Amino acid sequence: MKVQNRKIVASILFLLISFVCVAQTGPPPPQPPPPPGLPIDGGVIFTLIAGLFYGVFRSLRSK
Repeated sequence: MKVQNRKIVASILFLLISFVCVAQTGPPPPQPPPPPGLPIDGGVIFTLIAGLFYGVFRSLRSK
C-alpha cells in the first residue's frame, strides 16, 4: 500500500471508531437514595438534662 492509501484507511478507521464511541449507552440509572440518618431520641433528653444541671451549677457557682 502506498502512504496515501494508508492515510485514507487510517482516517476511515478513526472515523468509524469515533462513531462507535458516540453510540454507547446513555448515563447509568440514578443511585438509590442514601439510608436515613440516625434517629434523634434518648440522646437529646440526656443532653438537655446535662445542660440544665450545668446551667444550675454555673449560676450557683457565680453567686
